Amino acid sequence: PFGNLSDCPNGSRWIMDVFNECAQDSRDVASVVLGLGSIGCFIAAAFPQFYQACRTGIMDQALSIYFLLGWLGGDLLNLIGSFLADQLPLQVYTAVYYVLADLGMLSLYCYYRVKNGGRAFPAPINAAFVFLSVGSLSSLSLLGSASTEDPGTFKGRSLLSAPRDELGPKPFSRTEIIGFTIGSISSVLYLCSRVPQIWTNYKRKSTSGISYSLFALVMLGNSLYGLSVLLKNPEPGQGQGDYILHHLPWLVGSLGVLALDVVISFQFLAYRKGRPGSLEERDALLGEQDES
Repeated sequence: PFGNLSDCPNGSRWIMDVFNECAQDSRDVASVVLGLGSIGCFIAAAFPQFYQACRTGIMDQALSIYFLLGWLGGDLLNLIGSFLADQLPLQVYTAVYYVLADLGMLSLYCYYRVKNGGRAFPAPINAAFVFLSVGSLSSLSLLGSASTEDPGTFKGRSLLSAPRDELGPKPFSRTEIIGFTIGSISSVLYLCSRVPQIWTNYKRKSTSGISYSLFALVMLGNSLYGLSVLLKNPEPGQGQGDYILHHLPWLVGSLGVLALDVVISFQFLAYRKGRPGSLEERDALLGEQDES
C-alpha cells in the first residue's frame, strides 16, 4: 500500500506518505530536503528570465535557439531515462518540471522572434522544435497514464526490492540499461547546450536580455540536486560505488554543467558594461532626437 511503513522500519512517515520513499536516517531525510530545495530553485529559475524577456523584448537576440533546443532535448531524455532507469522519485518529478519550463521558454522565444522581425526558422530548427515538442507532450501523457494505472510503476528505485542478505553489485535490468544510455545522451546534450549560449554572449559582447538569476538558480539547483543523490543511502546489499554508477549520468548532467555555467557567470561580469541590446539602442537614439 502507498505510504506503508511496514516495509520501511524506523522510516520517516511524512516522506513515505508524500513521496513513497523510504528515509531510514538523517542522510536519507537530508537527501529528500535537498532534492526539494533543488526543485524550488528550478521552479523559480524560469520566472526571472520571463520577466527579463518581457522587460527588454530582445529574448530572441539574447538567447541562442540551440541552447534552448539542447536544453529541452536534454531534459526530455532526462525524463525518459530517469523513469526507465528507476531513479529516485524526486529525480522524476524534477525532470517533469524541466520539460514544462523549457516548453514555456521556447514559446516565449518564438513569440519575440516573430514580433521583432518575423524571421522564419530554418527547416532543421523547425523540425527539431516540432519533434521535441511532440515527444515531450507524448512522454508526459505516457508517464501520467502509467502513474494513474499503477502507482508502483511511477515509484523511483525501490529501496527494499533486494533481499537484505543479497550481497554484491546490483545488476542492471534491460530497461535500466536503456534508461542509463538515454540518461548519458541527456548529459551530453546538457553539456553541449551551454556552448552556443557562451558563443552568442561572446559574439554580442553583451549579456543584455538574459537574466543572471536564471543561471544562478540553475547552478544552485544542480548543486543541491547532485548532493541529494550523493547523500542517499544505497539499497541494502548495494555498495556505494555501485550506487554511484547507477546514477552517474544524472550526476554528470547536474554537476558537469556547473563548470560551463561558471563560464557564463564570468561573461556576465566581463560584459556587464557591454553594448546594449537593439531595443535599448533605439530608445536611446529616440531620446536624443527628442532632445534635439
